[in-house]
Amino acid sequence: MTASHASGPVLWEVDGRGVASLVLNRPEVNNAYDGDLIQGLLAAMDALASVEGLRVIVITGNGRHFQAGADLKWIDAVRTASSQENIRVSRATATAVRRLEAAPVPTVALVQGGCFGGGTGLTAACDIVIAADNASFVPAYTRLGTSPDGGTTWSITRLIGQRRALEWIMLGDPINAEGAAAIGLINRVVTTEKLTEEVNALAQRIAAGPAFAFASVKRLVYQATGVSFDEQLEAERDAFVAAAATKDFREGVAAFFERRPAKFGA
Repeated sequence: MTASHASGPVLWEVDGRGVASLVLNRPEVNNAYDGDLIQGLLAAMDALASVEGLRVIVITGNGRHFQAGADLKWIDAVRTASSQENIRVSRATATAVRRLEAAPVPTVALVQGGCFGGGTGLTAACDIVIAADNASFVPAYTRLGTSPDGGTTWSITRLIGQRRALEWIMLGDPINAEGAAAIGLINRVVTTEKLTEEVNALAQRIAAGPAFAFASVKRLVYQATGVSFDEQLEAERDAFVAAAATKDFREGVAAFFERRPAKFGA
């Protein structure tokens, strides 16, 4: 099925193959966070959760930059707000990122230009990050005299390790796309001209893959650092048994013996 939401600070559309495009849509401020964008992201994730046949979510920003962190005008208002209001804002931000991180389908971030502050946490919450060669990643929080939110320290620490995370988040120095790929912050770098083409090809490849198996892989990989080896072995066994009962598994085995590409999801 196809579905879409074509207005507001967050746009989304799902094509006939189950590829969802989710676009941060405040290009006049480089897609900076404010209350409306956060609520738009929450609404988008809620809507996508009800779409049948969803296979992959691709998130990007409209315009020259992916995401500029928080809108400083909005932050200034938050600065003078009550503690209760700050708690409400922080919880909304955390919920939006949590829903992205917990999405049952693979998530792909397409990053161009600047990725600052909360944008780094947003990309770190995605499963795969493809960046243009002009991308730059800057945590930025300490420049405002604050610490990260939205799961940024959790995700980045797991991606690049404690020592790198401490240095980078505390000092806030920019990391270019090649440097980000070298330390495992992102998956790969492509030329700006080919960024959309590369991400679209990846999304279509994921959409054509075995959805149940992909969901199992995502769950298993993310839980691996928090359980014992024996617990992981049991979880892998249960996931394999469940996958073996699917049409995709039968198709994959048949395609192997028939020496042809598998047609998953048929």
